[in-house]
Amino acid sequence: MFKKILIANRGEIACRVAATARRMGIKTVAVYSDADAQAKHVQVCDEAVHIGGSAPKDSYLRWERILQAAKDTGAQAVHPGYGFLSENEEFAKACAAAGLVFIGPPAAAILAMGLKAQSKQLMEKAGVPLVPGYHAADQDPALLQREADSMGYPVLIKASAGGGGKGMRIVEATADFADALASCKREAINSFGDDAVLVEKYVQRPRHIEIQVFGDTHGNCVYLFERDCSVQRRHQKVLEEAPAPGMTEALRKQMGEAAVAAAKAVNYVGAGTVEFIVEQTGYDQPESMKFYFMEMNTRLQVEHPVTEAITGLDLVEWQLRVASGEPLPLKQEQLRIHGHAIEARICAENPDNNFLPVTGSLQVYRKPVCSSFERGDVRVDDGVREGDSISPFYDSMVAKLIVHGDTRAQALARLDEALSQTRIVGLTTNVQFLRHIIRTDSFATAKLDTALIQREEKALFAQEPLGLALTAAAVVANTLHHERTLKDGDPFSSRDGWRAYGVATRKFGFVFHGASYAAVLTYAHDASLQLCVADADGDVSGTLAYREDGDALHISFAGQHTRVQVFHHREGHEDVAHVFAPQGATRITVVDALAHAGEVQEAGGRLTAPMPGKVVSFSVKAGDIVKAGQPLAVMEAMKMEHTIAAPTDGEVLELLFAPGDQVAEGEELLKLKV
Repeated sequence: MFKKILIANRGEIACRVAATARRMGIKTVAVYSDADAQAKHVQVCDEAVHIGGSAPKDSYLRWERILQAAKDTGAQAVHPGYGFLSENEEFAKACAAAGLVFIGPPAAAILAMGLKAQSKQLMEKAGVPLVPGYHAADQDPALLQREADSMGYPVLIKASAGGGGKGMRIVEATADFADALASCKREAINSFGDDAVLVEKYVQRPRHIEIQVFGDTHGNCVYLFERDCSVQRRHQKVLEEAPAPGMTEALRKQMGEAAVAAAKAVNYVGAGTVEFIVEQTGYDQPESMKFYFMEMNTRLQVEHPVTEAITGLDLVEWQLRVASGEPLPLKQEQLRIHGHAIEARICAENPDNNFLPVTGSLQVYRKPVCSSFERGDVRVDDGVREGDSISPFYDSMVAKLIVHGDTRAQALARLDEALSQTRIVGLTTNVQFLRHIIRTDSFATAKLDTALIQREEKALFAQEPLGLALTAAAVVANTLHHERTLKDGDPFSSRDGWRAYGVATRKFGFVFHGASYAAVLTYAHDASLQLCVADADGDVSGTLAYREDGDALHISFAGQHTRVQVFHHREGHEDVAHVFAPQGATRITVVDALAHAGEVQEAGGRLTAPMPGKVVSFSVKAGDIVKAGQPLAVMEAMKMEHTIAAPTDGEVLELLFAPGDQVAEGEELLKLKV
C-alpha cells in the first residue's frame, strides 16, 4: 500500500479522499491555487503545495506543476478526484512516465471512453444498446443539421469530449439547430479543448440510471448496482438515489452485466460509471423500460456516496487498494443492497432565477447533525467551512448531503429533516428548492424522469413557506430577545417597554418579496406583547410570545407556533434577516427609515451582469432596437454559458465591454434606452 499520495483536485472531493487515506494510514499532499490558499482541503491534508493562479488553467489543469509537487513531496501516487484532469489520458500517461501511480483507469481506457462518438462505436461492437444518432467524425454544420432533420426533433447535441451537462443542448426545431450547435461548440472548446459534438434522438420521458463498476488488474470486474440521477437542471444532477426506484431484479442484472461488458471492452481498472438513458412508457411499468448506453465516466462520481451507503463499502479505499495492485475485495455474488440512500447537491445558485450561480461568503454555515461514516444515516461531504467564500473560478457546489434509511420513505423523511437543519447565510442556495422537490408527488411516488423539475414547476419555484406575518413576528421576537440578552442592568437603557405611565409602541418596517410592510408592537400593561402586522390581505394581530429554545426561539403569534432561528446579514446598506423554521426558510429586509432619507432611485437604461464572469459575445450593436426577452449577450461563469436577455423593449445605446472581457457582478454591460 502507498505511504503518501498527492490529491490533484480541490474542494469536497479532495477532503473526501484525504479522509479515507487518513483512516488507512496514508499521508496526503494537497495542491492549491491562489484562490484556495486558505481552503479546507489544504488544511485537512498533511502537506500542501501552491501550484498557480486562481483560474483552473493556471493551476489545477497545469499537470507539470502537479507532477513536480508530487516529486518534491515524495508522493508515490496521484488521485485525480473528479473534474479537472481526472479523465485526461495525457495526464495519466505523464504520471506513469514520472514513476507515479495514477489512481484511476489506464490511459487507453480513458481515451476509448472519453470521446463520446468513438465510445458509442465501441459499444455498438460490444452489443450494448445505443440511442439512434450521429457519432461520426465529420463535423460539417450542414451535415449535422441534415442528420438532425432526418432523425426528427427533438434532438440532443452533446460535446463529444464533454460531461457535467456542459456543451449540451436540446433542440426542438430545425430553425433552432444552428444557434444551439454554435453555443455547444463554444462551451465545449472552453471546457474541454475540443468542439466536436454528436447528435442523438432525444428520448421522451427518459430516466437517467447509471451503474457503478469496478475493475482490478487481475481481470476481475463487478457492478455495485445502480443509481437513479433523473432529477436534473441544465442537464446537471440535483438529486441522486440508490437503488433506482421501480428497478426489477431482472433489469438490474441485465444493466449491470451490460455495464461490466462495457468496462471489460476497454480493459477497465478502478472505479467507473456506465451511464444509461432509460426509456419508459409509463411510470408504473418497469417491465417496459428499455435502456441505451450514453457514456462512461472513467473516474469516481460526485454521487458515489449513495452507493457506499447501500453497500456499506468505501469506494475510495477500493480505489487505493486496486491501484496498489490488490484484487477487488469482494466478488459479484458477495455484494448486497442494504436499504435506500439519497444525495442532494447543495449549490450556490438561485433556482428562481434560472439556477444562475452566485458567489459570496458563507457567513453562516451550519450543518445537520451527522452520524458516523460507517452508519451513514446522515452524512455531509464538503470542502468549505463557515466564513469561506464561493468564488467564480470553480463550480457552485457547496456540499453534498447524503441520507440512508431502511426504506425510501425513511430516507426521504431523513433528507427533509436534514435539509431543514441546514443553515446557510451570505449567499443564495438551493436548499429550500431541494425540500420542495422531495415533497412533490412526482418525487415522493417515484414518478421520475429528467423533466420532473419542469413538470412540477408550480410547486417548486417562488414558494414562500412562512408568510409575512410569521416571518415578521420571528424577526421582532428575535430583536426583543437580543436586546434583553445585551442589556447592561440599567433599567433606563433597557428597551423592555416599561413606562411610568401610558402605553409604549414600536414600529418595525420591512420589505418582503419586493413590497413594503409595517409591524407595530405594543407593550401592554399586563406585560404582554401585542403585535399587528399590516399584511397585503389585511392586518394580522395577536399576542406575541417567545421563549429561548436552545440556540433558537420558540414563538407563538396569531394562532401559529414554531421554532425559529434568525440570522442578520448586511447586503450593501440593507439589513436582511434570514429566518429558518421547520416549515422552511425565508428572508426579509428590515428597514431603518432614517437610513434611506434622501436616496434617489436610478431609472431605466442599465443592464448589469447578474454574476461575475467573462463576456463571450454580444448579439446586438449600438443603434439596434430590441424586444423584451431578446438575447443580448452571452456570459461564461462557473464553467457554464448564460444568456443575458433584454428586460424590456428599448434601443441599444452603447456596448460597454468587448468579448473576452472579465466583468464583476453588477457591472453595467450595455446602455439601453427604454
